[in-house]
Amino acid sequence: MPKYTKYLEFSQKERTAIRERDNYRCIFCQIGYEMPPTAVPEMDITDIMHYIPRSSMGLGIRQNGAVGCRYHHHMMDNGSSGNRKEMLGMFRAYLDEYYPDFTDTERKYDKWSFLKKEKPYV
Repeated sequence: MPKYTKYLEFSQKERTAIRERDNYRCIFCQIGYEMPPTAVPEMDITDIMHYIPRSSMGLGIRQNGAVGCRYHHHMMDNGSSGNRKEMLGMFRAYLDEYYPDFTDTERKYDKWSFLKKEKPYV
């Protein structure tokens, strides 16, 4: 993994904004995705999930995060359950509702991005 940077972590301000946007509820629980037959304790604990993970240099910004209960967060992170691809698609669609013009490239940390921006010549 590339060298750690604080830009990959959600600040308290971003965490609050994400929780408020998502009504303090897991985005997957809200739509009833793959709910267990009985309540599990992990559904009462919520985290802020990265759409593009930190290991892939996903930024800690609201355009790259959502509230997820531990049950669904683990299900998404554990690719062996076979749900990861579908869940990431749902996660992306959810973020696109709020940030339709935001690209995956903008969700990733790039130390040198300022050099890549085109500057208009007058």
